Amino acid sequence: MEATELWKLYASGESTVQAVRGVDVTISEGEMIAIMGPSGCGKTTLLNVLSGIDEPTSGTVMIDKKSLFAVSDDERSRIRAEYLGFIFQDFNLLPVLSAVENVELPLLLLGKSATESRNTALEALKAVGLGDRSEHRPSELSGGQQQRVAIARAIVHSPSVILCDEPTGNLDSATSASVMSLLKSINEKMGTTFLLVTHDSDVAKQCSRVLRMDDGLIVKDERGSEEE
Repeated sequence: MEATELWKLYASGESTVQAVRGVDVTISEGEMIAIMGPSGCGKTTLLNVLSGIDEPTSGTVMIDKKSLFAVSDDERSRIRAEYLGFIFQDFNLLPVLSAVENVELPLLLLGKSATESRNTALEALKAVGLGDRSEHRPSELSGGQQQRVAIARAIVHSPSVILCDEPTGNLDSATSASVMSLLKSINEKMGTTFLLVTHDSDVAKQCSRVLRMDDGLIVKDERGSEEE
């Protein structure tokens, strides 16, 4: 994923808020990156633009060398469905569906058959340790189990990049550590690229790279023990 001269401006009364200001960032295959910074610095806005949830005011986003915004809405939706996975703080599971039904949705939207979608979703649930909870609805699962269902849904179609907005924000410390262990395992075993917005320094420490934002800018790019 590569962003070039990314700007996102919002009108606020008679003034303009510069939420993201000329950001350039390249994310390589297999990286696990945390985005950190004070509240209101532009972290979630940047994530939303990189994922195609919001359109930038100007600039470009390329995913696997495919432009995310210089295409039709239908093509953008196809690129997002094929190449991206999403994990949210509040899980975003459909309450009327079982775990396996939630997980198979991305495959059905990609046009996979019902049988293939169901079998692949069951395998994804087994991969996150919930093979025995496939028929449970979200209300019948703990917070940590719901987030594991959300992770299974994010990985079920083997996306290139998974974008996470505070994926451990609603979890206690022990469950947070368990979820991060699972994400790191997926990153290492499957080579999936992760981009995580987080306030949790313990989460950031487990990432291979940390982008620190302030006032709409990336002010520090830390790779392991080195800083750029």
